[in-house]
Amino acid sequence: MFLPSISLWLLITLACFLPLLGISVDIASNNLGADPIQALHIRLGDWSMRFLWLTLAITPLQTLTKWRKMADYRQMLGLIAFFYASLHVIVYVLVDQGLEWNLIAVDIIESPYIWLGVLAYIIVFSLAITSPKFAKKRLGKNWKKLHRLIYIAAIAVIIHYYWQLKGNMAEPLFYLILVFLLLGFRIAVSLKNRQFNKMMIPSTRKIRVTSVPKSLDIIQSGVTSKTILNELVIEEVDEQ
Repeated sequence: MFLPSISLWLLITLACFLPLLGISVDIASNNLGADPIQALHIRLGDWSMRFLWLTLAITPLQTLTKWRKMADYRQMLGLIAFFYASLHVIVYVLVDQGLEWNLIAVDIIESPYIWLGVLAYIIVFSLAITSPKFAKKRLGKNWKKLHRLIYIAAIAVIIHYYWQLKGNMAEPLFYLILVFLLLGFRIAVSLKNRQFNKMMIPSTRKIRVTSVPKSLDIIQSGVTSKTILNELVIEEVDEQ
């Protein structure tokens, strides 16, 4: 069982880097079109977004398939999304702008869509550095709150993507629908679990047994456990 698991992990990891291999081949063969820097920038951003979507899809797929092992790949896909996002940023800062920070600052001020890209990257960066187990343990309950920001990052990425394409609605709309479906699934499952918990635990008030019938007589008489419960005198204890 161990070896197949390692093999599957390796196969999925290698598959995640196939887009980068394809981009590298296009760079080597000068097959990126009339504006290669812009094409490189966009393609890296696209793959970052797609892996972000795959990360978001893990929980719904795990819920539907009941395959618990899927959760093992969520962290990996999230880190791959961060990897492509980092390459996307590096190409913009290093290749497109040539580390000219004054030009970058002016571009950010004049292009509001970059603000959303920066916001999304900061969130993805924060999730990446807090993904190890020691960070999860250190953050405690705050870890889940932080990682819920992934949906804000996803929506920011869509708007960033739409503005960058200058009005082409087809793909951004498709990705937006995916995000709302994934988010809607999470909300539906959360509401269902909350309703189930309320049914299972109707009250959080503490109780105290103030009178117990003679257990020996009850056992000897052969009455049911339901009868025993009916004979208990119980009173609620107020929380302090």
